[in-house]
Amino acid sequence: MLGAAGLLASPALLSGCSLPTRLAAVPRADTTRATVLGLPNERFFFLSDGAAVDREFQAAGQREFARLGLAAGAVAPKVEMLAVSGGGEDGAFGAGLLSGWSVAGTRPVFNLTTGVSTGALTAPFAFLGSRYDPVLRDVYTHTSLSQVARARSYLAAVTNDALSDTAPLFSTISRHVDEALLAELALAYDQGRLLLLGTTNLDAQAPVVWNIGAIAKSGGPRALDLVRRIMLASASIPGAFPPVMIDVEVDGVRHQEMHVDGGAFAQAFLYPRAVSEARAARRRSGVRVRDARAWVIRNARLDSDWASVDRRFLGIAGRAISTMIFTSGYNDLLRMYASTQQDGVDFNLAYIGADFTTVLPAPFDEGYMQALFDYGYRLGSAGYDWSKQPPLGHAAAARGPAS
Repeated sequence: MLGAAGLLASPALLSGCSLPTRLAAVPRADTTRATVLGLPNERFFFLSDGAAVDREFQAAGQREFARLGLAAGAVAPKVEMLAVSGGGEDGAFGAGLLSGWSVAGTRPVFNLTTGVSTGALTAPFAFLGSRYDPVLRDVYTHTSLSQVARARSYLAAVTNDALSDTAPLFSTISRHVDEALLAELALAYDQGRLLLLGTTNLDAQAPVVWNIGAIAKSGGPRALDLVRRIMLASASIPGAFPPVMIDVEVDGVRHQEMHVDGGAFAQAFLYPRAVSEARAARRRSGVRVRDARAWVIRNARLDSDWASVDRRFLGIAGRAISTMIFTSGYNDLLRMYASTQQDGVDFNLAYIGADFTTVLPAPFDEGYMQALFDYGYRLGSAGYDWSKQPPLGHAAAARGPAS
């Protein structure tokens, strides 16, 4: 008699199912040559060409200088950078913190904003400023699981590309990301500001960083849909949510790339090592480098989440995966902190403190997200005590208003 796994995988059963199809993947050698809109700077591959990011940063600085009427070599305002991490429904913390920060009156205009996973859903609105705080509140306090995903049958594990359908989340994104917002992103890009969102290219096993402002500036008919799909892809947890297929071309030949949650590579990011090296080289050659400040919002707790684990396969596997995600996120913080210290960048970190004790009863529970949004809002509006380094070990203390 076949076991459950053998039954589900049997050819007789699968032959009656319609399996997902796709265009051919981009060949390995052409990974970095594939293009969506034909823009040379529509996206970056941090692992293979970080220097392209530095060139984009320098071009953005030149646009900012032109806007401010500053001559080359003049003292420019401090560069303000914001990184918003993944964290699923815990993105309500960052949304609340940003909204409260606006009330406190100390929230800067960000020259660079980056986002991964739920952070990619937050980042465009954080980038455009406090006028979009009501959108953040709506997204993270009035969005239920039914507005994120529709469950598929258990057979989807072997007959489809995920256990759920994220058409509801794409509708939610599309409701807020429209032509008017795209025009604002394009204007911010013209002013010398950058919005970068991260996804993971599963075919290439590579992180991809999308230059959202340049895409918006292109004005092409596919730009709006691409931005929406990038946001969806960045938040698409592999297995739980379907991958997002993105049509690309190489030498006029059409291919498809499979993109999923950017958190598969990093829970948050600021800039690649090549930017650090270029900044150091300019400093050594006597070129003035701008003062910079990094703000990192980690949509997660940093104290260990103790639990009694059931001695069962699913309990053990699930706990191991959550532990790997926790560790990956913490290591990302250490990496960003080390880079900023080397580069002379002022580091500031926010995270969910141990004093937030509400328990998540179910995925994307509205009551939990409302409580977490309110928690972040209270801390932000009172003057958040940003941490100057990641907490050591697992003793992440509660954060609170600055004294």
